[in-house]
Amino acid sequence: MRTLGDTGSVRSKLILMAVSTTFVALLAASIAMLLYDLRTFQRYWVDDLMTQADIIASVTAPALAFNDAKTAQQSLAVLRVRPHILAGAIYTTGNVRFASYIERHAGQAAFPAAPGQPGYSIERGELVVYHRIVDNGEVLGTVYLRARYGLIERLVNYATILGAVLLASLAIAALVASRLQQSITRPLLAVTNVAREVMQRRDFTLRVPGNNSGEIGVLVEAFNDMLAEIGRRSHALQEANLTLEHEMRVRQRAEQALLLADRRKDEFLATLAHELRNPLAPIRTGLDILRIRSGDAQATQRATDIMERQLRQMVRLVDDLLDVSRINTGKFAIKMGRVELKAVVNDALEVVRSYIELHGHELVIELPDRPVFLHGDATRLAQILSNLLNNAAKYTNRGGRVSLAAEVADKDLLIHIADNGIGIAPEMLGQVFEMFVQVDSTLERSNAGLGVGLSLARRLVELHGGSIEARSAGVNRGSEFVVRLPIVVEPELPAKTMPASFISAETFRILLADDNVDFVNSIGALLSAMGHSVVITHNGPDALTAAARFCPDYAFLDIGLPHMSGYDLARGIRRLACGARTVLIAVTGWGQEKDRQLALEAGFDHHMVKPVRFEQIEEILGNRSLVQKVRT
Repeated sequence: MRTLGDTGSVRSKLILMAVSTTFVALLAASIAMLLYDLRTFQRYWVDDLMTQADIIASVTAPALAFNDAKTAQQSLAVLRVRPHILAGAIYTTGNVRFASYIERHAGQAAFPAAPGQPGYSIERGELVVYHRIVDNGEVLGTVYLRARYGLIERLVNYATILGAVLLASLAIAALVASRLQQSITRPLLAVTNVAREVMQRRDFTLRVPGNNSGEIGVLVEAFNDMLAEIGRRSHALQEANLTLEHEMRVRQRAEQALLLADRRKDEFLATLAHELRNPLAPIRTGLDILRIRSGDAQATQRATDIMERQLRQMVRLVDDLLDVSRINTGKFAIKMGRVELKAVVNDALEVVRSYIELHGHELVIELPDRPVFLHGDATRLAQILSNLLNNAAKYTNRGGRVSLAAEVADKDLLIHIADNGIGIAPEMLGQVFEMFVQVDSTLERSNAGLGVGLSLARRLVELHGGSIEARSAGVNRGSEFVVRLPIVVEPELPAKTMPASFISAETFRILLADDNVDFVNSIGALLSAMGHSVVITHNGPDALTAAARFCPDYAFLDIGLPHMSGYDLARGIRRLACGARTVLIAVTGWGQEKDRQLALEAGFDHHMVKPVRFEQIEEILGNRSLVQKVRT
């Protein structure tokens, strides 16, 4: 394995990079300085020689003017003090050489036959200057000077100096780079060593030491974080192996729970069928009584009472199931208001009293003397108590005792519903409020119930901000359910109540569409008796034709109509010229929230779930503001 000290290592590359960078920078600077020096050198020599020519021109001007060649020759002899000047001459205006000078080491010099134009030129490595001799504006002649131009020597000398400086600078740069690179290579070497140890020992707790800054610090920190992450994942993988065994045990328990749930589902479906069939037998018997003894008023009344009671029982069972479904899906809403305890208890007893009396139970009620006000939904609070009382009566042997006692504790109301029935085993106390859970008993299976009443009661109590608790001393030792609800501490005078529904004094055109002939004819008869104009149809196309001709104010439409669904019928009515004025009411056995949404999307104004009470129809007809809104 190659290390940082090998050829091609990071250390060598860093030093090479520093030296190379320094070399390129110094070379560029040296070339620039050399060019600048050569230019300065040339300017210096040109200026110097031109100055010398100007001085000679000034000195020899009188000699030319008086044709004194000896004086001019003496003036040129002064050039001996400037050994770099090889030759000099003075020419007259007629281009005749008047005087001349040759440096003693220059040998035989050749002078130009005639002077050139004023200025300078470089010829064969020598600098030549021509300068006019002027006196009082008159040109008397020309000065000629030729001097050595040591450019090559200057270049060699300067390049030698720069080369020495460059080599020294590179040596210093290499030394400094070798020292500075340690701050980079030392952490990298540490990372390499730790990585090698991790690979050999599989120990992810190792870390790179040091507190570096900059990018190297980020690299070291990232490497340490990576080791930590790998260590966590390795540990997680080991734990996952242990978790697999645990999950296998959980799966086995889940399978057992699924088998139990499946068994409870089968028991629930069987019980549901049984519970729904029970009321059908008395209803069928009541119909037989009405058919056979139609002239006997007392028998007719008794049969009607039986049928109504059993119908209420069936409706209660179905409503409980629907309520539980709505609560589970979060689509259940309660109407909170100020209610009085005694009114809630009376509503609950009205529902369950006949069932308790049917089983021959003794019913004991104990309520506070002063009025107690609750903040809640009166109907749902009564449903809580009726479910608990019904449960107590159901699981108590005939001739037992059922009691309801209420007391105020601080700001809470405690309602105790107790019985001396079959009781609850200790291990079942925490499960009785679960869906479809039924306590085994010695009672007949017909009294087992659906297993939803207590679950619904608990959820309704929780929606009111309260709690419910089950108590029992054991099997065959009775049971008690304690409901805790918040109360309104300072009661206010109840607001003036308005009737729940009323019959409008107005008369309307009403369209009824339902394939249940008995239901629609009976509702039509009642509406006609109230003075309304009623048209009855039994399928979708007939209803649409009647609506186009009749222009109803209200249309009660079944969803499951033959030949055309109620949704399509509603859309067809809305497309009629008078369809916008019609209040559409869906009458169906489907009561889920999605069914209500489908009805609204189809154009219905209301959604009613069968069986429909006539009071519900009266309430819709009595809503005058809605009628006026629709008609406008």
